[in-house]
Amino acid sequence: MELKDCMATILKKRKSLSLNDDFGIEKCWNDMTELLTQNEDETIHYLEESKEDDLYFISEIFEDISEKLQSERFIACLRKLDKKFPELDMTKDINIAESYIEN
Repeated sequence: MELKDCMATILKKRKSLSLNDDFGIEKCWNDMTELLTQNEDETIHYLEESKEDDLYFISEIFEDISEKLQSERFIACLRKLDKKFPELDMTKDINIAESYIEN
């Protein structure tokens, strides 16, 4: 299954969960992190094509993705998305994600 389709399934589930469903949310985060760290190029392309609503939920795991990818290109992509969707207020999440890159 294509990354876009897999993510759509996980995001649909994540959006339906209540904030009290810690186990369900964590499972969605783990599944998304697993998918989005398999191929950096595909991930960046996917994020660049993502809708604002989806990015809001994906931003919950920016630091997890960053820790695994260890990629300045990934951070640059996030910064571009932050400018494209300033109302999502992702700057803090991106700064945290950037701190997970080992120098």
